Amino acid sequence: MASVPGQLLRLLLRALGAFWSTLAPFYWWRCGAPVRPRVPEEGAAPRPVPVSVNYHFTRQCNYKCGFCFHTAKTSFVLPLADAQWGLGLLKQAGMEKINFSGGEPFLHERGEFVGKLVQFCKQELKLPSVSIVSNGSMVTEKWFKRYGEYLDILAVSCDSFSEEVNVLIGRGQGRKNHVKNLQKLRGWCRDYSVAFKINSVINSFNVEEDMNEHIQALNPVRWKVFQCLLIEGENTGEDALREAEKFVISDEDFELFLRRHKNVSCLVPESNKKMRDSYLILDEYMRFLNCKNGRKEPSRSILDVGVENAIQFSGFDEKMFFKRGGKYVWSKADMKLEW
Repeated sequence: MASVPGQLLRLLLRALGAFWSTLAPFYWWRCGAPVRPRVPEEGAAPRPVPVSVNYHFTRQCNYKCGFCFHTAKTSFVLPLADAQWGLGLLKQAGMEKINFSGGEPFLHERGEFVGKLVQFCKQELKLPSVSIVSNGSMVTEKWFKRYGEYLDILAVSCDSFSEEVNVLIGRGQGRKNHVKNLQKLRGWCRDYSVAFKINSVINSFNVEEDMNEHIQALNPVRWKVFQCLLIEGENTGEDALREAEKFVISDEDFELFLRRHKNVSCLVPESNKKMRDSYLILDEYMRFLNCKNGRKEPSRSILDVGVENAIQFSGFDEKMFFKRGGKYVWSKADMKLEW
């Protein structure tokens, strides 16, 4: 039986945690010092500004995509207050766009966690753009009603418009039809004024598919088309949770797919070369992940050393970020869409 002092201590810590959860959202952007221009040391290369950041706050997922390059190696998720604190640090460092990803971001707390982060980033941090990448299987209309006004873009992963191919890839989920769910999500995005985007990973199972008619019917603001990428320790190698070698396609096959869809105006292609180092990726501990050596090598957490120190070890190719069109019209207020 636990001692009375021990029980009192746990209650006190719980109360302090709850208090900090309410306090954290107001510190950096209301009480923090203004951002000062950074003066690099003589001869040193200027550190990149984290204009656009991808925060993979969970690795857990309800799908088993065979080519996944951010796999469920841990079940860790930061407490909400810590995640908010880190997002405040990023805003101070120059962040304009945050993208929440996973894993599946709607899996943790059935979407409430990511909803609170979305609301916080738009309402408190006042970021120009807040987006989510999801497989779409756990998104509900209730979520849109509560958090849709704070979300600029919902990107839904769809690699094929054939349910058989989706099952082969690992996007099948029992009786649920991934393609029909995509159409439902498109309708909700229209109803709740959220820009709709589609992400597709082109691999050996879908490289011959003609998606023109389906994409044009769904009419996303962007159709991001990725070439299947191998990352050591994630989807290839001894310590990987996936074996994605069978999904890999050649550069030539990727180019043929792009030519087949050249008339789709919203298509944004990303080859392995463009993709590998042109994203600022934060993992579940808020560490930047450096992919330059073909695997994800983490920096120290921005919660421990700050953004400017951690970003030095991100391997981020800022020039490629801009070259691939990483900066675009990403606020729904500027898109002039007809809802």
